[in-house]
Amino acid sequence: MKRILIIEDNEDNMYMLKFILEQNNLNVMMAFTGMEGFETAVKEKPDLILMDIQLPDINGLEVTRKIKQAASDGSEMKVIAVSSYAMTGDKQKAIDAGCTAYIEKPIDPETIMDEINRYL
Repeated sequence: MKRILIIEDNEDNMYMLKFILEQNNLNVMMAFTGMEGFETAVKEKPDLILMDIQLPDINGLEVTRKIKQAASDGSEMKVIAVSSYAMTGDKQKAIDAGCTAYIEKPIDPETIMDEINRYL
């Protein structure tokens, strides 16, 4: 069973993502802060990480950089940025930080699994 780590501080978004992923037979791990997400990612080495960009302690792009640097296989760890930032250049900033892809909020429950399945 594929393992997904969600790093998201908004409880509503977290539980909606968790529900969708579990309905698709994925094992879900949750982290509500950047540091908790970093520690979980390095320890558990999930198949995919869904990374909120605006976190209360550390910006999600910085967490992504830290994961990529710290994990021995971090360069292979796939991170999808999930953000409400929709300004020009935000997607490129996420890619430059090491994210594999970028999904804009609000999350569309009808199409998010198509995006996620591309990277599993």
